[in-house]
Amino acid sequence: MTLPAIFDNLRLPLIGSPLFIVSGPELVIAQCKAGIVGSFPALNARPQSLLDEWMHQITEELAAWNRDNPDKPAAPFAVNQIVHKSNDRLDQDMETCAKWKVPIIITSLGAIEDLNKAVHGWGGITLHDIINNRFANKAIEKGADGLIPVAAGAGGHAGTLSPFALMQEIREWFDGPIALSGAIGSGASILAAQAMGADLGYAGSAFIATKEANADQGYKEGIVEGKAADIVYSDLFTGVKGNYLRQSIENAGLDPDNLPEGDYSTMNFGSGGNTEKKAWKDIWGCGQGVGLIDEVMSVQDMVDQFTEEYRAARESLKERFNY
Repeated sequence: MTLPAIFDNLRLPLIGSPLFIVSGPELVIAQCKAGIVGSFPALNARPQSLLDEWMHQITEELAAWNRDNPDKPAAPFAVNQIVHKSNDRLDQDMETCAKWKVPIIITSLGAIEDLNKAVHGWGGITLHDIINNRFANKAIEKGADGLIPVAAGAGGHAGTLSPFALMQEIREWFDGPIALSGAIGSGASILAAQAMGADLGYAGSAFIATKEANADQGYKEGIVEGKAADIVYSDLFTGVKGNYLRQSIENAGLDPDNLPEGDYSTMNFGSGGNTEKKAWKDIWGCGQGVGLIDEVMSVQDMVDQFTEEYRAARESLKERFNY
């Protein structure tokens, strides 16, 4: 299936995933200028009124870029909405998104038909992240335009299914836009995602190690030094299973190999959050695809590197298999 026209300005088939705390206007703007979708969680803008300021900054800077660079216009940006009953800001945040006609809304932890209709009303599209085929069906039934399968190895909240298995099941019935998440840490892995049937890659951890990311220097260095074996899967920190850097868990005085179970019922994504969650602000989410990230660089340099790797991998396949 041809991707919606909203993706026409992409120079690399990649979405920079929304990162808790880390994603802000600087990172999003840099990603869009570099030619990939930049995104951020609406809840990163605190207080809620800051979201309107971020939207203004992003839209104005990208419009100025497009005026000055008609030959390489910016890619669209996306806002991530946590669609969970504990998010008491959802309605306000969606009103702000409607005001600025956000091109892409990424929904997580729930699917709401009325939300999808609202986004369509202003000309945007919705992508819903899922961890299995059942949730994928529900999302499309409720009007989502596309899917983000979050496979094993993805950073933050992640599933446990192989991307091969997940993509095969979804593509049996769905021919719409798909961005695959799970250890996307190089240009070659983006091409591999497409070979499995995805239209786009969906990468987050790599962009933590960029100059524009709103991340502690220790966090960035942890990404650079980290390998797949350094990732720990646990639901302790948010009540939902996710992947985290072992080093940050150890720094918090915990044993990564003997973590207690979390409690889904205490999950809170509201405007203030709860005090228990704030205690985990220095626990660093990270996926298994960080092994090739060996330095902190600018977003533009990282996208350039991924683009070269993507092209090289494609040429290598042509040479090896004569197609």
